[in-house]
Amino acid sequence: METATYSDQELAAQPVAYWTGMAYEEIIGFIRGRQAELGFTQPQYWILRHLSKNDISVDGHGMTVAELVETMRTYLRSEDDLAAEALTMLDRGWVTRDSEGRLWITDAGDAARADLKAHAPAWREQMHAGIDDADYVTTLRVLQRMMRNVAAS
Repeated sequence: METATYSDQELAAQPVAYWTGMAYEEIIGFIRGRQAELGFTQPQYWILRHLSKNDISVDGHGMTVAELVETMRTYLRSEDDLAAEALTMLDRGWVTRDSEGRLWITDAGDAARADLKAHAPAWREQMHAGIDDADYVTTLRVLQRMMRNVAAS
């Protein structure tokens, strides 16, 4: 994505919702594109992560698709179909389903999760290229403050 070069004064007048929305779409597109190159979808990774023994929220009872949807409700996109993703993962042997409909991660699924996770540092490095940690932190703090400013409205 190419963006125009704006002066500081012009940027200060730009609508934050436009730019945060554009950033979200570009970044999600980048992440999902890299995952697709490895034969994954982002929702598949999320399912594996939530079923993994490495996830502190797992209580040893597996999870139904409905429970996974509820757990992921704040970051699922409208096009994400966890039931369809679960079927694909069952076919791949990454999860099993018990008689109560709970999904359980298999050793193959945990290996797939770990493999995908191993790529995350390189993707983060690419996204953060040319941005020092202080600027990144400032950006997040500004966004958090804006969220607090409008939350009470």
